[in-house]
Amino acid sequence: MRKLFSLLLALLGFAAQAQVTFRITAVPANTPANATLYIAGTFNSWNPGSAAHALTRNPDGSYQITLPAATGTMEYKFTRGSWAAVETNASNGSVPNRTYTFGSSAATVLATVLNWEDLAGGSPGTGTSTAAANVSVISTTFAMPQLGRTRRVWLYLPPGYASSGRRYPVLYLQDGQNVFDAATAFAGEWGVDEALNQLAASGQDPTGCIVVAVDNGPNRLDEYSPWNNPAYGGGQGDLYLDFLVQTLKPYIDTNYRTLPGRENTGIGGSSMGGLISTYAALRHPSVFSKVASFSPAYWFAYQQLATYAHQHPANPNTRFYFVSGTTESTTMVPQMQALRDSLQRGGVPTANLNFNTRADGQHAEWFWRREFPAAYSWLYAPTTTTAARPVQTLSVNLYPNPTARELRVSLPTNLIEEAQLEITDARGRAVLRTRVRNGQHVDVSRLAAGLYLSRLTAGGAVGTGKFTKE
Repeated sequence: MRKLFSLLLALLGFAAQAQVTFRITAVPANTPANATLYIAGTFNSWNPGSAAHALTRNPDGSYQITLPAATGTMEYKFTRGSWAAVETNASNGSVPNRTYTFGSSAATVLATVLNWEDLAGGSPGTGTSTAAANVSVISTTFAMPQLGRTRRVWLYLPPGYASSGRRYPVLYLQDGQNVFDAATAFAGEWGVDEALNQLAASGQDPTGCIVVAVDNGPNRLDEYSPWNNPAYGGGQGDLYLDFLVQTLKPYIDTNYRTLPGRENTGIGGSSMGGLISTYAALRHPSVFSKVASFSPAYWFAYQQLATYAHQHPANPNTRFYFVSGTTESTTMVPQMQALRDSLQRGGVPTANLNFNTRADGQHAEWFWRREFPAAYSWLYAPTTTTAARPVQTLSVNLYPNPTARELRVSLPTNLIEEAQLEITDARGRAVLRTRVRNGQHVDVSRLAAGLYLSRLTAGGAVGTGKFTKE
């Protein structure tokens, strides 16, 4: 009887997740006859041209797609394969994200597309540029030789740049069309130019900052992840970062008065842009020292990212700013928190990890616009002497390496007598915690073969290392 009751509960739980069919009953008259329509939303990281989310055209001229069962509320829009061809309203203005809340029974949602942005003679958003006077476009076809593509690149110069003669720190942002201008933005702009101009005018940003923003393209998901997701793509992230580090940054440093060192160079983005920005700091610790991660899409390749962060500990002097809504997805906050914890275990001090969750936060441009000034102000605040942590690195040695049975601990006895040892596996999970003294033997014979990270702490000092268990 108990088994039957459990089965009934399971069936009821399954029934609470019902699939939904979206049907577009009418499209603009100038829609190309051979056009493929897509649905993009929170369920596929807003990929405007995902092959898995192409609509089927029916004999009656309508288009439809059925999405698998899920729970919660999704946001979405219709496109013709890119954000340049996203649906707009009758006057070619931006339309709010459509929403659908999954129920306990199958449903069909009917929709009408009034306009396509690229076929209505205008641009997304208001159609009128909102970029400040100190924003310009370096090139609409900036070469990306590593990828064999070109891209529009934007530039923000701080107020007074022309007459100051000073050099400035730099921030590189992804999804450039959403950064400065409502006329090019999808669902609203971040207003980075207005925010920085206001901070400068009020005296809250006395140093100023150059901002370089790179548009996304049809290959956004591929470029913003170094790892492939079987359902959505990815895998070109290393080449994209090579473009930023080897091509774009040298160009900016050569042609503008920058402070080119890592301590003055940051990177940031939202969603997939948050994923590639976090990875950038791990892969290029000598280039980037500041990371702005807004509602990061870590889910896209979370296990690979966690493993990479474990095997390539971040430079301890890197600042990470995380922010997301508490209800954006079931994995958003837990994965963001887990990565923050992994960075801390790898040696990044708590003072350099700024973790924020907002009850009203959404996966939307307005939310990232609101949160940008606080993120920027914290990331680019002058480094204080207390943040330097004079005894930051603890010199330790664990040997032999590789080892089959045990590790011997070598501590600087002139500084400490005892330390806390934590060993984590390649997935960032703690597998051993113990207090150790100099010369002590630690039994690791029960650990599975593989690569492990060791972290020893004593007071405010931290030492990290790697060893291989045979």
